[in-house]
Amino acid sequence: MAVSFEEVLSFWIDDVGPDGWYKSDPELDETIRSRFMDTWLDAAAGKLDHWAFCPRGMLAFLIVTDQFPRNMFRDDPRAFFTDAIALEAASRAIARDFDQEVNEPERQFFLLPFMHSESLTMQERGVRLFMMRMSPENQNLLHARAHRKVIRDFGRFPYRNSALGRSSTSSELAYLDAGGYRHTLTALAS
Repeated sequence: MAVSFEEVLSFWIDDVGPDGWYKSDPELDETIRSRFMDTWLDAAAGKLDHWAFCPRGMLAFLIVTDQFPRNMFRDDPRAFFTDAIALEAASRAIARDFDQEVNEPERQFFLLPFMHSESLTMQERGVRLFMMRMSPENQNLLHARAHRKVIRDFGRFPYRNSALGRSSTSSELAYLDAGGYRHTLTALAS
């Protein structure tokens, strides 16, 4: 049975909520897999493009293509399979100011595809968007800057190497041994 974008939003915003959005929770991951795997597959196949013509539909589309795979496929290359789709959709949404029609903290999901990109250009754009389109107290600006720093330093996210079958350089291994992303985040926060 097809899922509506309102069902996606009700689940992610109301049921999971901000406290659960970034936790590593195997039970939540399984719930997303069992409820939304077919929805993600439909989005990957272009069958949900019609969701992207209104702000709330676009928000749900971005959650399905950018957030859900990170939960459904931890440590698996499929976690990043729809990143390009999400980034392209997010770019269209920003051009149409769809993000401005959505309240914080949900607005961040229009910007996260930029943060998840391994392109420095998209990282730079993401930091600017977080500065311009989110309130100053939003913690994601710090995360956007940390993601940008990792891409500046390595040209990719070293912590994805294993899942993507990429060989790590010696500097990437040293970075991961030193704490990886947490190390970058702590250094920028101080």
